Amino acid sequence: MDKDLRLKLAVQKSGRLTDHSLDILSRCGLKISRGKDQLIAVGENLPLDILFVRDDDIPDLVQEDVCDLGLVGLNVLEERRLEMAARGQQAQFQILRSLDFGRCRLSLAVPEGFDWQGLQSLRGKRIATTYPAVLARYLAEHSLQAEIVTLSGAVEIAPRLGRADLICDLVSSGSTLVANRLREVETILQSQVVLIRTPVKLSEFKEQWITRLLLRIDGVEQVKESKYIMLHAPRSALPRIRELLPGSEFPTIIPLEGSPDKVAVHAVCRENVFWETLESLKGAGASALLVLPVEKMLS
Repeated sequence: MDKDLRLKLAVQKSGRLTDHSLDILSRCGLKISRGKDQLIAVGENLPLDILFVRDDDIPDLVQEDVCDLGLVGLNVLEERRLEMAARGQQAQFQILRSLDFGRCRLSLAVPEGFDWQGLQSLRGKRIATTYPAVLARYLAEHSLQAEIVTLSGAVEIAPRLGRADLICDLVSSGSTLVANRLREVETILQSQVVLIRTPVKLSEFKEQWITRLLLRIDGVEQVKESKYIMLHAPRSALPRIRELLPGSEFPTIIPLEGSPDKVAVHAVCRENVFWETLESLKGAGASALLVLPVEKMLS
């Protein structure tokens, strides 16, 4: 098939971002056909195919126009950009969207018993990391001299093996640090998944589909925590109910047939709806409360 009629999107083949990446694409309407262990999934209902690759390879695959799009952590993207800059090259990939998943942080962590007195404690120390370029920039920005020990994995055990005094690694929940008797002391970079595109000019057909995909992603991201609330209430209670509806701008008010003093209230709430919220609404006079999830929304 003509390459100009199929978008290619690179995603992490295995790891913490894979399921989330496929989930958001599914919620955007994509159905894929993929056999076991296949590295390419074909879009059945959209002109979009997915390539499952190492996350470290995604920036290069997009930069070199092997793939039109990529979903990758900002931490990986920034490390690659700095590596290229060190060689006098300029990164060309463009960030189209920052997405609300894959949130983590690149942080410094010290072993139990390490006498942490602030950033000056880094001077002359050995720091193990898989992100040497980002760490080097951070040290340079703070005029600090330290030895960077570059590892390809298992960074958290480097201090126990005597290979480093402390580490610089990704942290999400912090449970891995606790398990290895490490303590987070400083955040270097906040990260989340971003959608990037090739710098190469694409066909009009592909550009149109990228625009449509972005519109769908925006519709999914808008309602991540949103709920649709329906309830009945006396008209006199409407001011208080409007105050209680979390993150709602303009609820829809519908007269109830045969009950001139009561109305139906429909609202999209852009914040989580807790039991306490429903109890407060009921206390304000609401009845027949119904809370539904919102899959997607275009505004």
